[in-house]
Amino acid sequence: MDHSSLAMAQEIDFSLLALFVRASFIVKLVMIILVVASFWSWAIIIRKFIAYRAAKIEAEQFDRAFWSGEPLDELFDQIGPTPSGASQKIFAAGMMEWRRSHRQDGALIAGAQARMERSMDVAILKATEGLNYGLNFLATVGSISPFVGLFGTVWGIKVAFEEIAISQNSSLAVVAPGISEALVATALGLLAAIPAVIFYNKLSSDADRIASNYEAFADEFTTILSRQLDG
Repeated sequence: MDHSSLAMAQEIDFSLLALFVRASFIVKLVMIILVVASFWSWAIIIRKFIAYRAAKIEAEQFDRAFWSGEPLDELFDQIGPTPSGASQKIFAAGMMEWRRSHRQDGALIAGAQARMERSMDVAILKATEGLNYGLNFLATVGSISPFVGLFGTVWGIKVAFEEIAISQNSSLAVVAPGISEALVATALGLLAAIPAVIFYNKLSSDADRIASNYEAFADEFTTILSRQLDG
């Protein structure tokens, strides 16, 4: 390598902004997609952490109220038929079906327990869908971002070799910028994928744990109501 080529290479701006500006249209598009995917993933991650924390607090507060010894009819009258919390919605679904299952003379309509269980199952399903909403995007970003970045790298290297062929010059000053631009695409792909995979696993586990608590509460509530039915 001669001193002139080294001097030219040292004068090249290798900042991320400069690499983006010099990149070909396809590589720029890949970079933009990966940056947007990364920001959107972090938005989902932060929103899910906030939502899961709120769901846990709501469940703990309602659990204390449920087991406080207060009559269930009074508790239902306090929260109403359309509460905001998921645990309250599950409880309200069961209580509304419980009240609908009584005739005017006070007798229970046949199949009341099965209908209450189905009503609470529907409420649990809706709550679970809310917990899992957006996680599929994290899974998608985590699985395909490295390949999208790799595509940008391959395309950038192709363009770099084309520039070498056109200029008939294989010096560092010609080769380095194109290769650097191409490698940035791979780096962005990994930058988007790694947090998405880590937090997808974490958030999926948290969502399953919260949903399991909802199901456990529904089972306990069903047991209480079944005792009243048997009595």
